[in-house]
Amino acid sequence: MCVIVLYRLRECGVTDEGCVALASALRSNPSHLRDLNLSDNKLGDSGVKQLSDLLANPHCKLESLGLSDCGVTDEGCVALASALRSNPSHLRDLNLSDNKLGDSGVKQLSDLLANPHCKLEKLWLWECGVTDEGCVALASALRSNPSHLRELHLYNNNLGDSGVNQLEDLRDDPHYKLETLDYR
Repeated sequence: MCVIVLYRLRECGVTDEGCVALASALRSNPSHLRDLNLSDNKLGDSGVKQLSDLLANPHCKLESLGLSDCGVTDEGCVALASALRSNPSHLRDLNLSDNKLGDSGVKQLSDLLANPHCKLEKLWLWECGVTDEGCVALASALRSNPSHLRELHLYNNNLGDSGVNQLEDLRDDPHYKLETLDYR
């Protein structure tokens, strides 16, 4: 079995047009793609929407997706979360750091995390504009589906005490799998 691993697309000038071409090429055989890192490119929401169509394909077996600093907003997050809700069982690691997701984008991701078929183990949301409201949504989702998320990275956001306390309680409770909570 041939497995395509694409590490070298980080910071190489890929735009939303490049995403269209990449998604089109990968649609013909999405089952070989395991790791895709497009971080530090100018994909924007339209590029993420193209990738979302690929991720929704039931043959897609992607395990790791890096979209750090790609110009993704809550609109792109809606498309991404929707695609992953329709095909949630393979993705293990998602990095959306340095994007302007805000609480509305985080709420979309929280809905995904609440799905019992979601197997996401690592979620990176550094510098995404998350506030206490987003923290509360994440904590609620993790209480609904406690069995998978092991790492949650929320460094450099505007988190409030209420949401952080709820997440710390989950991290400290042996019933939940959350081991790493990075928010300082």
